[in-house]
Amino acid sequence: MFLLTYKSCNLCDLINHILELAGDRNTANDNNKKVQIRWVIFDAFTVYSAVGGVRCSQFGHHKEIKSEMAAVGTWAFSQSAVERMQCMILAGQNSTDVIESAIGEVENDVDTGRNIVGRGGFPNSMGIVECDAAIMEGVPGRFGAVAALRGVGQPCQVARRIMDKSPHSFLVGEGAAAFAQEQGFTIEPNDRMLSDHTVAAYQEFTEKGIHVSGHDTIGLIALDLRGNITVGVSTSGAPFKSPGRVGDTPIPGCGLYADHMIGAAAASGDGDKIMCYCPSFHIVELMRQGFSPKEACCSVLADIRRKVGEDNCFEISLIALNMKGEVGATSSVEFPYTFWKQGMDSVEMHVLPC
Repeated sequence: MFLLTYKSCNLCDLINHILELAGDRNTANDNNKKVQIRWVIFDAFTVYSAVGGVRCSQFGHHKEIKSEMAAVGTWAFSQSAVERMQCMILAGQNSTDVIESAIGEVENDVDTGRNIVGRGGFPNSMGIVECDAAIMEGVPGRFGAVAALRGVGQPCQVARRIMDKSPHSFLVGEGAAAFAQEQGFTIEPNDRMLSDHTVAAYQEFTEKGIHVSGHDTIGLIALDLRGNITVGVSTSGAPFKSPGRVGDTPIPGCGLYADHMIGAAAASGDGDKIMCYCPSFHIVELMRQGFSPKEACCSVLADIRRKVGEDNCFEISLIALNMKGEVGATSSVEFPYTFWKQGMDSVEMHVLPC
């Protein structure tokens, strides 16, 4: 068992202290070397913690942290994605690659578009599909997002490239599309983003004013063998929304949040309301205080209900996963979610009643 006896149990503080000892931080070459050193340390720490756990010593008190592989997704249509995540995690793949691959499979499936995700999703009031997506690693500062992105069937892949390649964290509209093209993505014509179902629904909207209900953002969280945790979210947004409208989905702390020492959370529902309460950040902070994922989700929803009134609560569904592989969820509407954790033979679905 590895014993960490640094004066603070914060891994980032320890790494920064090591880097200070490595020499002057002000030169570009040294900074590049230190980035490499930082990732070697993180890799060594996460591999060891995933296999045997890490014991921290602070003022004589010991606390063991042990991670277990796990995956969770929002709504019933996430089952195939979580099954894919299970296979990839067991094969030793990184949580971020797992999220990008699994969420991309859903985004690019025209049949799941009716769930308000990616290709085949519902267009805005001008008949154009605009997608929002984001990905966030538990490692501090690792986040990428797009909003109002047109012509890309797998927007979370673009969000990943922003996280990895861009000096920015969040790109929208034409800027997001231009970046996607620079990264080799093809910007497809709008008719390739629609499905027969969404074209018919849009026609009913324009001719008869008939709206479509539903806010089924897909949210996925993966905890891998090395103790890395990543959360990804994607949506084509509220059907027939105003052009340029962005909901909670790609906003850190609202639609998603992750901390590599605590866990991660994601939200789905009425994004115009959800973004006002930062529920994903709130859930992770409660888990930091010792709440289980289920307790944290329920506490956040209860707090929102108190603020808006029990009879006025909007549609909101929440999932969370901590570093122990424990899963929690709650919702103001009937909410199926899927999950798998180390030791389970297959992915399970739970349905929460209203």
